[in-house]
Amino acid sequence: VQLQASGGGLVQPGGSLRLSCVASGFASLDDYAIGWFRQAPGKEREGVSCHASSDGSAYYLDSVKGRFTVSSDKAKNMVYLQMNNLKPEDTAVYYCAASLGLVGTQTMGIMCRNTITDFWGQGTQVTVSS
Repeated sequence: VQLQASGGGLVQPGGSLRLSCVASGFASLDDYAIGWFRQAPGKEREGVSCHASSDGSAYYLDSVKGRFTVSSDKAKNMVYLQMNNLKPEDTAVYYCAASLGLVGTQTMGIMCRNTITDFWGQGTQVTVSS
C-alpha cells in the first residue's frame, strides 16, 4: 500500500489549490478512510480532513470548514482536497494517510483528531504568502 500526495505550491492569500492523493495497492478505496493532515514548522501535526468514500462521511477541522472540501474518485483510487480562500496560517506540509475499515462521520472526527492511521504518504508543501 502506497500513498502519494501532490498539488502543493506557493499561492497568495485568498487563492486556491487542489491537493491529490493517489492510493496504490488498495483493493478498493472503499476499504479505507483517507485523511489529510498537516504540519507547520514548530507546530504539532493536525488532522485537516478525514473522509470515507464508502459512505461519503467527512470531518473537517474547524479552521478549514467552509473553505476546504474533500472528495474522491474511486475509479482512480484518488482523494482530493480542494482548498479555497487560503490563509497564511494554512502554510504547512500536507500529508495524506489511510486507515483501514473506518467509516462514519463521528469516526472520521476521531481519526483526524487522534491521528488514527495505518499508512502514510509523503507530504506536499503548501505555502500561502503574498
